[in-house]
Amino acid sequence: MALAARFKTGELSLLEKLRLLNWPVVCIVALVALIGYGMLYSAAGGSQEPWAWRHGVRSGIGLALMVTIALIDLRFWFRWAYLIYAAALFGLIAVEVSGHTSMGAQRWINLGLFQLQPSEVMKIALVLALARYFHGGYLEDVAQPAHLVLPVMMVLTPAALVLKQPDLGTAVMLLASGGALLFLAGVRWWKFALVIGAVLALLPILWQQLHDYQKQRVMTFLDPERDPLGAGYHIIQSKIALGSGGLWGKGFLKGTQSQLSFLPEKQTDFVFTMLAEEAGLVGALGLLGLFLVLVAYGFVFGLRARSQFARVLAMGITLTFFLYVAINIAMVTGLIPVVGVPLPLISYGGTAMMTVLIGFGLLLGIDIHRDVTLPRFPLDAHR
Repeated sequence: MALAARFKTGELSLLEKLRLLNWPVVCIVALVALIGYGMLYSAAGGSQEPWAWRHGVRSGIGLALMVTIALIDLRFWFRWAYLIYAAALFGLIAVEVSGHTSMGAQRWINLGLFQLQPSEVMKIALVLALARYFHGGYLEDVAQPAHLVLPVMMVLTPAALVLKQPDLGTAVMLLASGGALLFLAGVRWWKFALVIGAVLALLPILWQQLHDYQKQRVMTFLDPERDPLGAGYHIIQSKIALGSGGLWGKGFLKGTQSQLSFLPEKQTDFVFTMLAEEAGLVGALGLLGLFLVLVAYGFVFGLRARSQFARVLAMGITLTFFLYVAINIAMVTGLIPVVGVPLPLISYGGTAMMTVLIGFGLLLGIDIHRDVTLPRFPLDAHR
């Protein structure tokens, strides 16, 4: 069979797929994970314990998983997209029933060897399901309100379950990524304007539904100085660390705010602040440059994919990754309230890292199988 025909059917050998794998993306992802290892090593004062070695092991396993996923035929994900979404949704329900509670939040399922955070898995599962749904429709279908009921419910249901945990940051990400995919699928802008108007009108009611600590975060965002030693302490110390790094930084393991423990949650939410203090503006912009290159690759993979499923999936995963970065950076610089979103591949956290690496595995797989043709309608899926 000619190579062009085998591209369309996905009948490529393992060696051919490895040759087609975008190795520059693999190297950039590995480099970002290595930077994360260095930052967690510094966060512990120059020690492998308790974060750096775990991050290193997870990075190695995750990179191997990423490459493995990239080699899987795109039709596999197309076929099982809804089931993966259902499994993630079941995980969110299981959290409500018997989830593990930590730091006042019930977000994890204890599986013995590790703790799984289903809300992180849902970020990928939601994109898969929406890509599968919109693959079978046409632009005129999206214009019909009845056609949007199911995808809107697919977004709102997990977002509501995540918000109940409570996890405002992840709920916002699910709503933002879901809304972005609806827009990319062809939903008119005026419909989003109506929804935004309704949300603004309901703000007083929504405010009353927030937990006390969430209200405190909003008030602290508006005026951090109102409680500089309490609720405003995190963001004030973060801004001090960002500014004290200067152009070139204070040097590895020499950041005063982080090493003297003035900077809170330096291994998770505020790891970018620690990097900016030690590596300066140059180091911070360098990391953001690597993130930007990965985002650009994701959009390129989506634009040159042959099927609607692959295009929507690539755009959704790329937007989810972008939201991780944008929300975390805006959070630690005081542009938005602190909502607990980690910096991908840098912050300490197992499920979040695996979610990002699985996402990049899907992106790389879309690039390898970009010419694979997929059935337009569900009844053709198994032909």
